[in-house]
Amino acid sequence: MTNLNLFATVLTYPAPSGNYRGESEENRTVLQKIAIDGQKYAIISPESIRNALRETLILLDQPHNRTRLYEEDQLAVEFKEFPNADKYADDFLFGYMVAQNTEVKEMKKRDLPPKRDSIFRCNLAVALNPYKYDAVFHQSPLNAGNSPWKNASTSALLHREVTHTAFQYPFALSQRDCLQKPDWVRALLQAIAQLNGVAGGHARAYYEFAPRSVVARLTPKLVAGYQTYGFDETGHFSELSRLSSPDAEDCDLPGDEFWLGGEIVRQLNPEDKTRLENTGVHLFANPEKLFHELADTFLGG
Repeated sequence: MTNLNLFATVLTYPAPSGNYRGESEENRTVLQKIAIDGQKYAIISPESIRNALRETLILLDQPHNRTRLYEEDQLAVEFKEFPNADKYADDFLFGYMVAQNTEVKEMKKRDLPPKRDSIFRCNLAVALNPYKYDAVFHQSPLNAGNSPWKNASTSALLHREVTHTAFQYPFALSQRDCLQKPDWVRALLQAIAQLNGVAGGHARAYYEFAPRSVVARLTPKLVAGYQTYGFDETGHFSELSRLSSPDAEDCDLPGDEFWLGGEIVRQLNPEDKTRLENTGVHLFANPEKLFHELADTFLGG
Protein backbone atom coordinates (compact mmCIF):
# COMPACT_ATOMS: atom_id res chain seq x y z
CA MET A 1 0.00 0.00 0.00
CA THR A 2 1.33 3.46 -0.91
CA ASN A 3 1.77 5.69 2.11
CA LEU A 4 0.24 9.14 1.67
CA ASN A 5 1.47 12.32 3.32
CA LEU A 6 -0.69 15.33 4.06
CA PHE A 7 0.84 18.78 3.74
CA ALA A 8 -1.26 21.89 4.33
CA THR A 9 -1.00 25.62 4.82
CA VAL A 10 -3.70 27.40 6.81
CA LEU A 11 -4.40 31.12 6.47
CA THR A 12 -6.36 32.93 9.19
CA TYR A 13 -8.59 35.96 8.86
CA PRO A 14 -6.90 39.32 9.54
CA ALA A 15 -7.56 41.02 12.87
CA PRO A 16 -5.72 43.16 15.41
CA SER A 17 -3.30 40.94 17.28
CA GLY A 18 -1.22 41.27 20.43
CA ASN A 19 -1.44 37.64 21.39
CA TYR A 20 2.07 36.25 21.42
CA ARG A 21 4.43 38.12 23.66
CA GLY A 22 8.14 38.07 24.30
CA GLU A 23 9.98 39.46 27.29
CA SER A 24 8.57 42.81 28.41
CA GLU A 25 10.74 45.91 28.28
CA GLU A 26 9.84 47.88 31.44
CA ASN A 27 6.07 48.38 30.96
CA ARG A 28 6.12 47.66 27.20
CA THR A 29 4.71 44.27 26.14
CA VAL A 30 6.71 43.16 23.11
CA LEU A 31 5.43 40.98 20.28
CA GLN A 32 7.71 38.17 19.22
CA LYS A 33 8.93 38.71 15.65
CA ILE A 34 11.26 37.46 12.96
CA ALA A 35 12.96 39.40 10.15
CA ILE A 36 12.09 38.61 6.53
CA ASP A 37 13.67 40.62 3.70
CA GLY A 38 14.57 43.41 6.09
CA GLN A 39 11.14 43.75 7.71
CA LYS A 40 9.84 42.40 11.00
CA TYR A 41 6.82 40.07 11.11
CA ALA A 42 4.94 38.91 14.20
CA ILE A 43 5.05 35.18 14.87
CA ILE A 44 3.19 32.61 16.95
CA SER A 45 5.00 29.46 18.04
CA PRO A 46 3.99 25.92 17.06
CA GLU A 47 3.94 25.12 20.78
CA SER A 48 1.16 27.66 21.26
CA ILE A 49 -0.77 26.17 18.33
CA ARG A 50 -0.38 22.65 19.70
CA ASN A 51 -1.53 23.76 23.14
CA ALA A 52 -4.68 25.29 21.65
CA LEU A 53 -5.30 22.08 19.70
CA ARG A 54 -4.99 20.09 22.95
CA GLU A 55 -7.61 22.33 24.56
CA THR A 56 -9.88 22.05 21.51
CA LEU A 57 -9.61 18.24 21.49
CA ILE A 58 -10.71 18.24 25.14
CA LEU A 59 -13.79 20.27 24.11
CA LEU A 60 -14.39 17.67 21.38
CA ASP A 61 -14.51 14.97 24.09
CA GLN A 62 -11.32 13.21 23.06
CA PRO A 63 -9.48 11.21 25.76
CA HIS A 64 -6.72 13.38 27.21
CA ASN A 65 -3.95 12.90 29.71
CA ARG A 66 -2.64 16.46 30.13
CA THR A 67 -4.62 19.36 31.58
CA ARG A 68 -3.54 22.97 32.12
CA LEU A 69 -3.60 24.20 35.74
CA TYR A 70 -4.50 27.87 35.64
CA GLU A 71 -4.37 28.58 39.38
CA GLU A 72 -0.66 27.82 39.83
CA ASP A 73 1.85 30.67 40.21
CA GLN A 74 3.67 29.54 37.06
CA LEU A 75 2.90 27.76 33.79
CA ALA A 76 1.80 24.28 34.91
CA VAL A 77 0.11 21.14 33.65
CA GLU A 78 -1.18 17.99 35.31
CA PHE A 79 -1.04 14.45 33.89
CA LYS A 80 -3.61 11.87 34.95
CA GLU A 81 -0.99 9.11 34.71
CA PHE A 82 2.19 8.18 32.87
CA PRO A 83 1.95 9.03 29.14
CA ASN A 84 0.20 6.36 27.10
CA ALA A 85 -0.24 6.85 23.34
CA ASP A 86 -2.65 3.92 23.12
CA LYS A 87 -4.98 5.42 25.71
CA TYR A 88 -4.86 9.20 25.24
CA ALA A 89 -5.28 11.24 22.07
CA ASP A 90 -2.96 14.04 23.20
CA ASP A 91 -0.10 11.63 23.99
CA PHE A 92 -0.59 9.96 20.60
CA LEU A 93 -0.85 13.11 18.51
CA PHE A 94 1.60 15.48 20.18
CA GLY A 95 4.13 13.20 21.83
CA TYR A 96 5.83 13.54 25.22
CA MET A 97 9.10 13.05 27.04
CA VAL A 98 9.70 11.62 30.52
CA ALA A 99 13.21 12.70 31.51
CA GLN A 100 13.83 11.71 35.16
CA ASN A 101 15.61 8.37 35.54
CA THR A 102 13.25 7.01 38.21
CA GLU A 103 10.18 7.77 36.04
CA VAL A 104 11.91 6.38 32.94
CA LYS A 105 12.50 3.11 34.77
CA GLU A 106 8.87 3.04 35.87
CA MET A 107 7.72 3.61 32.27
CA LYS A 108 9.89 0.72 31.08
CA LYS A 109 8.43 -1.53 33.79
CA ARG A 110 5.01 -0.76 32.34
CA ASP A 111 6.27 -1.46 28.80
CA LEU A 112 5.69 2.17 27.82
CA PRO A 113 8.26 4.19 25.85
CA PRO A 114 9.61 7.14 27.91
CA LYS A 115 9.45 9.49 24.92
CA ARG A 116 7.46 9.83 21.72
CA ASP A 117 7.67 12.22 18.78
CA SER A 118 4.68 14.28 17.76
CA ILE A 119 2.99 12.91 14.65
CA PHE A 120 1.54 16.39 14.10
CA ARG A 121 4.31 18.45 12.49
CA CYS A 122 3.72 22.19 12.63
CA ASN A 123 5.86 25.25 12.01
CA LEU A 124 5.69 28.87 13.15
CA ALA A 125 2.65 30.94 12.29
CA VAL A 126 3.94 34.04 10.51
CA ALA A 127 2.09 37.31 9.98
CA LEU A 128 1.22 38.24 6.40
CA ASN A 129 1.75 41.95 7.05
CA PRO A 130 4.95 43.44 8.50
CA TYR A 131 4.91 44.96 11.95
CA LYS A 132 4.46 48.75 11.65
CA TYR A 133 5.47 49.72 15.21
CA ASP A 134 1.85 50.13 16.27
CA ALA A 135 1.16 50.18 19.98
CA VAL A 136 -1.70 50.83 22.37
CA PHE A 137 -1.74 52.17 25.91
CA HIS A 138 -3.81 50.99 28.85
CA GLN A 139 -4.10 52.56 32.29
CA SER A 140 -3.88 50.03 35.11
CA PRO A 141 -5.63 51.57 38.14
CA LEU A 142 -4.27 51.74 41.67
CA ASN A 143 -6.04 49.51 44.18
CA ALA A 144 -7.02 52.19 46.69
CA GLY A 145 -9.57 52.93 49.42
CA ASN A 146 -10.38 49.84 51.48
CA SER A 147 -8.89 47.36 48.99
CA PRO A 148 -7.39 44.44 50.98
CA TRP A 149 -4.56 44.03 48.43
CA LYS A 150 -2.62 45.95 45.80
CA ASN A 151 0.06 45.15 43.21
CA ALA A 152 1.79 48.55 43.12
CA SER A 153 1.98 51.83 44.97
CA THR A 154 0.76 53.86 41.97
CA SER A 155 -1.33 53.38 38.86
CA ALA A 156 0.62 52.30 35.76
CA LEU A 157 0.50 53.12 32.07
CA LEU A 158 0.85 49.83 30.17
CA HIS A 159 2.33 49.90 26.67
CA ARG A 160 1.50 47.01 24.32
CA GLU A 161 2.70 46.31 20.79
CA VAL A 162 -0.07 45.29 18.37
CA THR A 163 -0.33 44.47 14.69
CA HIS A 164 -3.26 44.08 12.31
CA THR A 165 -2.59 40.99 10.24
CA ALA A 166 -3.56 37.49 9.21
CA PHE A 167 -1.24 34.58 10.01
CA GLN A 168 -0.29 31.52 7.96
CA TYR A 169 1.19 28.28 9.23
CA PRO A 170 2.00 24.89 7.64
CA PHE A 171 1.47 21.45 9.11
CA ALA A 172 2.10 17.88 7.98
CA LEU A 173 0.87 14.37 8.82
CA SER A 174 1.95 10.93 7.62
CA GLN A 175 -0.73 8.36 6.86
CA ARG A 176 1.60 5.64 8.17
CA ASP A 177 1.40 7.20 11.65
CA CYS A 178 -2.22 8.26 11.54
CA LEU A 179 -3.89 4.96 10.60
CA GLN A 180 -3.05 3.58 14.04
CA LYS A 181 -5.69 5.87 15.56
CA PRO A 182 -7.77 7.31 12.70
CA ASP A 183 -10.59 8.63 14.91
CA TRP A 184 -8.16 10.78 16.89
CA VAL A 185 -6.57 12.16 13.73
CA ARG A 186 -10.03 12.89 12.33
CA ALA A 187 -10.77 14.85 15.53
CA LEU A 188 -7.45 16.70 15.12
CA LEU A 189 -8.42 17.84 11.61
CA GLN A 190 -11.81 18.90 12.98
CA ALA A 191 -10.01 20.90 15.68
CA ILE A 192 -7.82 22.65 13.09
CA ALA A 193 -10.96 23.59 11.18
CA GLN A 194 -12.36 25.46 14.21
CA LEU A 195 -9.20 26.44 16.08
CA ASN A 196 -9.32 29.27 18.59
CA GLY A 197 -7.51 30.32 21.75
CA VAL A 198 -4.03 30.37 20.21
CA ALA A 199 -2.03 32.67 22.46
CA GLY A 200 1.22 32.99 24.32
CA GLY A 201 2.51 34.85 27.36
CA HIS A 202 -0.88 34.60 29.13
CA ALA A 203 -2.44 36.78 26.42
CA ARG A 204 -6.10 37.65 26.74
CA ALA A 205 -6.70 38.64 23.12
CA TYR A 206 -9.48 36.97 21.14
CA TYR A 207 -7.95 36.02 17.82
CA GLU A 208 -9.50 33.18 15.81
CA PHE A 209 -7.16 30.73 14.16
CA ALA A 210 -9.89 29.02 12.18
CA PRO A 211 -9.02 28.79 8.47
CA ARG A 212 -9.87 31.62 6.13
CA SER A 213 -8.19 29.63 3.34
CA VAL A 214 -6.51 26.23 3.12
CA VAL A 215 -4.09 24.80 0.56
CA ALA A 216 -3.44 21.08 1.10
CA ARG A 217 -1.68 18.33 -0.80
CA LEU A 218 -2.25 14.60 -0.32
CA THR A 219 0.68 12.82 -1.95
CA PRO A 220 3.09 9.87 -1.68
CA LYS A 221 5.93 12.40 -1.93
CA LEU A 222 7.96 13.05 1.21
CA VAL A 223 7.92 16.84 0.84
CA ALA A 224 5.20 19.34 0.05
CA GLY A 225 6.85 20.42 -3.21
CA TYR A 226 5.46 23.96 -3.03
CA GLN A 227 6.08 27.11 -0.97
CA THR A 228 4.39 26.25 2.33
CA TYR A 229 4.34 29.94 3.31
CA GLY A 230 2.84 30.80 -0.04
CA PHE A 231 0.05 33.27 0.83
CA ASP A 232 0.79 36.93 0.06
CA GLU A 233 -0.67 39.98 1.82
CA THR A 234 -3.88 39.78 -0.24
CA GLY A 235 -4.48 36.09 0.53
CA HIS A 236 -3.41 35.02 -2.98
CA PHE A 237 -1.42 31.78 -3.38
CA SER A 238 0.74 32.15 -6.48
CA GLU A 239 1.90 28.50 -6.48
CA LEU A 240 -1.53 27.47 -7.80
CA SER A 241 -0.33 28.47 -11.28
CA ARG A 242 1.95 25.40 -11.19
CA LEU A 243 -0.96 22.95 -10.95
CA SER A 244 -1.78 20.95 -14.06
CA SER A 245 -3.42 17.73 -15.16
CA PRO A 246 -1.46 14.73 -13.83
CA ASP A 247 -1.29 13.17 -17.30
CA ALA A 248 0.05 16.35 -18.92
CA GLU A 249 3.47 15.94 -20.48
CA ASP A 250 4.91 18.96 -18.67
CA CYS A 251 3.08 18.38 -15.36
CA ASP A 252 4.78 20.23 -12.51
CA LEU A 253 2.34 19.69 -9.63
CA PRO A 254 -0.52 17.21 -10.23
CA GLY A 255 -3.81 18.96 -9.60
CA ASP A 256 -5.61 15.86 -8.35
CA GLU A 257 -3.34 15.83 -5.27
CA PHE A 258 -4.44 19.31 -4.17
CA TRP A 259 -7.33 20.41 -1.98
CA LEU A 260 -8.33 24.07 -1.74
CA GLY A 261 -10.85 25.49 0.68
CA GLY A 262 -12.32 28.74 1.95
CA GLU A 263 -11.93 32.25 0.62
CA ILE A 264 -9.30 31.19 -1.91
CA VAL A 265 -12.03 29.13 -3.63
CA ARG A 266 -14.89 31.57 -3.11
CA GLN A 267 -12.92 34.34 -4.84
CA LEU A 268 -11.90 32.32 -7.91
CA ASN A 269 -13.02 33.79 -11.19
CA PRO A 270 -14.94 31.37 -13.46
CA GLU A 271 -11.96 30.80 -15.79
CA ASP A 272 -9.53 29.89 -13.01
CA LYS A 273 -12.11 27.71 -11.30
CA THR A 274 -12.72 25.77 -14.52
CA ARG A 275 -8.99 25.38 -15.11
CA LEU A 276 -8.41 23.99 -11.59
CA GLU A 277 -11.40 21.66 -11.84
CA ASN A 278 -10.05 20.33 -15.15
CA THR A 279 -6.73 19.50 -13.49
CA GLY A 280 -8.53 17.49 -10.80
CA VAL A 281 -8.18 19.94 -7.88
CA HIS A 282 -10.68 19.38 -5.05
CA LEU A 283 -12.45 22.69 -4.36
CA PHE A 284 -14.48 23.56 -1.26
CA ALA A 285 -16.03 26.90 -0.41
CA ASN A 286 -16.13 25.88 3.26
CA PRO A 287 -12.86 24.86 5.00
CA GLU A 288 -14.67 22.62 7.51
CA LYS A 289 -16.16 20.67 4.61
CA LEU A 290 -12.69 20.35 3.09
CA PHE A 291 -11.24 18.84 6.27
CA HIS A 292 -14.17 16.44 6.58
CA GLU A 293 -13.76 15.16 3.02
CA LEU A 294 -9.97 15.18 3.28
CA ALA A 295 -10.13 13.04 6.43
CA ASP A 296 -12.29 10.46 4.61
CA THR A 297 -9.73 10.17 1.81
CA PHE A 298 -6.67 10.28 4.07
CA LEU A 299 -7.99 7.94 6.77
CA GLY A 300 -10.75 5.97 5.06
CA GLY A 301 -14.44 6.94 5.06
